[in-house]
Amino acid sequence: MKDPGFQFQQTYSQLPDIFYSRIPPVAVHQPELIILNTELAAAMGLDFSDHESGSIAAMLSGNALPEGCDPLAQAYAGHQFGHFTNLGDGRAVLCGEHVTPSGLHLDVQFKGSGRTPYSRGGDGRAALGPMLREYVMSEAMHALGIATTRSLAVVTTGEEVYRETPLVGAILTRIASSHIRVGTFQFAAAHRNVALVKALIEYTIRRHYPELIESKNPALALLNAFMERQVELIIEWMRVGFVHGVMNTDNMALSGETIDYGPCAFMDGYDPQTIFSSIDHGGRYAFGNQPAVAQWNIARFAETLLPLIHNDSEEALSLAGEVMSRADRFYQEGWLDMMRRKLGLRNPMPDDASLISELLDWMKDNNADYTNTFRDLSHDALLDSGSYEQSGFQDWLKKWHQRRSEDNSEIKMCFEIMKANNPTVIPRNHKVEEALVAAS
Repeated sequence: MKDPGFQFQQTYSQLPDIFYSRIPPVAVHQPELIILNTELAAAMGLDFSDHESGSIAAMLSGNALPEGCDPLAQAYAGHQFGHFTNLGDGRAVLCGEHVTPSGLHLDVQFKGSGRTPYSRGGDGRAALGPMLREYVMSEAMHALGIATTRSLAVVTTGEEVYRETPLVGAILTRIASSHIRVGTFQFAAAHRNVALVKALIEYTIRRHYPELIESKNPALALLNAFMERQVELIIEWMRVGFVHGVMNTDNMALSGETIDYGPCAFMDGYDPQTIFSSIDHGGRYAFGNQPAVAQWNIARFAETLLPLIHNDSEEALSLAGEVMSRADRFYQEGWLDMMRRKLGLRNPMPDDASLISELLDWMKDNNADYTNTFRDLSHDALLDSGSYEQSGFQDWLKKWHQRRSEDNSEIKMCFEIMKANNPTVIPRNHKVEEALVAAS
């Protein structure tokens, strides 16, 4: 079979073998290509134009592995809804790291590829609907300029998977800067072997934070850099109204990319308590809780690094604590700047936080659509009709107009800032569901 241009390296397997198990994907009965992301393929330096659909499906189902692929399943742990457990790739294998023409290293993973040593009784398979959901959601996040894993293809397997009812089986080819998670570090730390954590720190820095290679305290430097990158990601989620749904520590990537699109959606009516997980009974991962949960997860990451931050445990805690105390300020300042941009404001002023809070309170009280409200503001559209006629909103609108006039910016520039920061189109949950039902 002609190779489309994969250039695999296998650096992850250079870590101690406790971090993975070598295992091939389980062959499937009759793979069929459902969708191929030709734009992403081209960006990766891949060319499938001379390949028939059947040969692509065979390659991306694992039935006929690409040249250079040396599959393995990664081991990791994680706090799921606050409870620690050992996990791992229970239904995925990593083919390796494809090196793009520009020199980027990208993980190529088959998700839904069969049982592994970490399957914990599961069948290792995935259904078509969830794999297409991840394709749609991850590509939408990428289009919105938000750091994310991406989706190269979805193939069906010709087999059924059994959940509550029989479903069409499928495999997603996921592309990521890496699949190193906070849970990977938790897995290493749980073995109480500092050498394992040290090896993982060194590998992660080489892979994602090369500017830290000469750092005098690599563990502390990595904690600080990851904190900043992860907080910046959460601010971007809040900008577009994205609710992840399962912010477990095993779903937080050291690359700073959004990973694992299970129960997730973009919020419609603004409500900080919006959730999209049927098992999140307490609202742990609600939209408004995401900043605090992210900081909780980062704190769990910090715990794994303590022995390498400083030999003295109290000093290690103090140094890590300084990073964590900065995390909240870093988020609050970044979130405020982001919300200013959503309102077209450039120059900070003392009452900005109050102005933003008043708008969000009105939106919550009136179940105003998060995306559409900011879209309408960015066009001055229909701001004197419907729910916008209410005196509460009109009073706020006058304050906003006054605030804009004090910003020393032209109105045209204000709207340009808003349009650059407020999406017009998002994957509405009911539309995504309609598409998934039709596809399945």
